[in-house]
Amino acid sequence: MKRFVKLASTTVLVGLVATTLIACTGNARVRKPAELVSVSNQFDLQPVWSTSIGSSETFNFHPVVAGDAVYAASHRGNLAKIDLATGNKVWEASVPERLAIGPGSDGRTTVAVSIKGMVYAYDDTGKPIWNVSVGSEVLSEPIVAGGVVIVRTLDNRFMGLDAQTGARKWTYQRQQSALSLRVGYGMLAIGNEVIVTGFAGGRFGMIAIANGGLVWETPVSFPKGFSEIERLNDVTAKPSMDGDIICAVSYQGRIGCGQARTGNLLWFKDYSSYTGTSQSSDLVFSANERSYVTAFATKDGAQIWENTQLLFRDVGESLAVGRVLLMGDAQGYIHAFSQAKGEMVARIRHDSSPISAAPLAVGGLILVQSQGGKLAAYSPK
Repeated sequence: MKRFVKLASTTVLVGLVATTLIACTGNARVRKPAELVSVSNQFDLQPVWSTSIGSSETFNFHPVVAGDAVYAASHRGNLAKIDLATGNKVWEASVPERLAIGPGSDGRTTVAVSIKGMVYAYDDTGKPIWNVSVGSEVLSEPIVAGGVVIVRTLDNRFMGLDAQTGARKWTYQRQQSALSLRVGYGMLAIGNEVIVTGFAGGRFGMIAIANGGLVWETPVSFPKGFSEIERLNDVTAKPSMDGDIICAVSYQGRIGCGQARTGNLLWFKDYSSYTGTSQSSDLVFSANERSYVTAFATKDGAQIWENTQLLFRDVGESLAVGRVLLMGDAQGYIHAFSQAKGEMVARIRHDSSPISAAPLAVGGLILVQSQGGKLAAYSPK
């Protein structure tokens, strides 16, 4: 999964992960993925159904679940509602433009955003109901909650659109940073009331869905170093939440956990990640740019374990479910770690394309979508 740097209004075409995270062997600059270690599966993920939604290409599409259906999209403009139990497509729409991100859905309104910044909305029969331009590129997946479609643009604007009409209800503008990562900044919806999301400069905050008001904002980390790239310090990935504890991590910064109500951090420590955090009741998990996977105690940040076996395999976002931690990698494998000890306990091959989106756990199933377009449901056995 590529990460790019954006300088003011000019995009610097630098593969940040590929250039910053290079391991040197002699005079050769290489970043060779680790060979997979042998794993004796302690459980299996049995395929229940699979379908093709279409390739993401270089974009990062996430499926979403609402009610008894999963909604998925592809770069070529495919948008589909899929029965969660059977994998059958309830409806499939062809969006008029190529898509950059999506979908977002509450089960009544489903939206996706084109590469030109056009938001397309469909009702729950797959019928188009409105479309509106937000005037800028969008790489953050939209959220539909509380009758509002929340869209975040690359120029640091948040917009709340009426889910039924597309009319703009509110706008919240963030100050532009001189240098920021050209990626989607994940948004976590908490009920129909608020979203929590990261910002440039090592900060994250809570925004009210109804009116776009900033509820609180707090720093996870602070820029450091001399050059602009060294000082790059964004919270790009979606924060995670379990109970009343919320955790976030910044690129070239820190990981920390705090109180969801106020944002006050309980602890923080140096760490760097662009794939975010996931949580169990007492642990928070993250993977750094070398694909080292680490578990910290949620209460005080003590490091519980670190697994280095997936070095440079470019793991994606993780899911903590039951007693395991699941994540995909750039070669289409899904890896399972013991949450308690960090050892690998299972591995399956989903397909041969990268898995950057977090797996989803719903109704006893694990849903996985790869960048190649395969969406599948697995049952843990």
